[in-house]
Amino acid sequence: MKETVGPRQGQEGNPLGLAMDEAPGSSLLNALASTRQGNDTIFGWYARYLAAKEEGHDAVNGTAGILLENDGTLAINQVVDRMLREAPALEFSSYAPLKGLPDFLDLSISLALGDHREALESMGFGFVSTASPGGSGALFLAANNLCERGDAILLRDRHWGPYAGFLKGCGLEMATWPLLPEKEGDYPYFADEAFEATVEELAQNQKTVMVWLNDPAHNPTGLTMTAEGRRAALDIMMASASKHPGVGHTLLLDTAYSLYANEPHGWGQTIVDAMEDGTPWPENFLITYALSLSKSHTAYGLRTGALIGIHPDQAVTERLKDTFGTTGRQTWSAAPRILQYTAAQLHSQAETAEEWSHERDRLQGLLTERRDIFVDACKQHGVPINPTHDGFFAWLEHDDPESITEACAEHHVYLVPLRGGIRIGLCAMPTEAVERVAKTLATVLN
Repeated sequence: MKETVGPRQGQEGNPLGLAMDEAPGSSLLNALASTRQGNDTIFGWYARYLAAKEEGHDAVNGTAGILLENDGTLAINQVVDRMLREAPALEFSSYAPLKGLPDFLDLSISLALGDHREALESMGFGFVSTASPGGSGALFLAANNLCERGDAILLRDRHWGPYAGFLKGCGLEMATWPLLPEKEGDYPYFADEAFEATVEELAQNQKTVMVWLNDPAHNPTGLTMTAEGRRAALDIMMASASKHPGVGHTLLLDTAYSLYANEPHGWGQTIVDAMEDGTPWPENFLITYALSLSKSHTAYGLRTGALIGIHPDQAVTERLKDTFGTTGRQTWSAAPRILQYTAAQLHSQAETAEEWSHERDRLQGLLTERRDIFVDACKQHGVPINPTHDGFFAWLEHDDPESITEACAEHHVYLVPLRGGIRIGLCAMPTEAVERVAKTLATVLN
């Protein structure tokens, strides 16, 4: 008589009556999928804040990466909201063209470069823009197309955590250079020596060199590079490309928070300055912008962004247009249409564009006020936060961030522990609570 295989111990209710995988589903998942587990740290700490509020505690939310008004409601740019609601039903329901709505693609280039676009166009530069589901989609387009599998992408050692997942999913590795220089030099917010050395090492050992630089308004620190630091980074990349003509070099600027920075288009100015100085642009060098409308247009859930490429040879940008468009088609089909349509309409009309700018300025002012209070309070109470200038966050470097955030949670102040430190979500906390957060950090650090 043939022997049957019984259920695994502890699985008496298994309707298959068969032995099950030691790890549930392991025989169904590929090797990469098997590494995708666990909860997102940021959302986990946000859930803890919500639970504390539900229990009636006077809790402070420094976790979420969304901009909240002082009463805790989501900050919404009202002109965007109004124009979304007035849009024709067809714009909600129809597909967008695979590469994006033409008017939106044109707008995206202007949002990335600002007034510097005209100068670059007069110099003969070509542009390519491909609509994507948020800035995350733009990052995927770049990782999937501009690096050889197995190569490492260069990041600052403090960066947005999901970068690692994008790279791993595209078969890429990660290299890092320090967020800040170890010793005082020409660039207070750019570790130029370490950056140059790492770029050279990668160029000697890889077919591609790609840098992801989240600037201005860096997540998770709020750091913004100076004009001198931007120029130094650009010069290093261009010099490396010239030295290694067979190695493709790409500088990707992640500008998710840039429109809340004091110099939202500083990189455009830096590129124009380099060209006016006569710096030669190597054929194997590309600049890309990962643009997101989530924060700038307070439309996080509509998942609208673009990957924009800049190169002096328009034949290059035309080829990239086909490559990025095909990748989008094979990955998400087409990016959502409604915000592409609404943003293009909004910015094409002087009255609504000015109304949007006025509201954006108000929200930026809210962030600036909170940051100024926080920086001053940290100085007063001896909290050694990192330099922070723009955007949604501030940062405290620490070797044991979990212990600090757990101690803060005992005071019902909720922050996010990440590798190497603590992200402080100024975007989410009421202005009146900012000094309390600084005092709480001082208490738990001493």
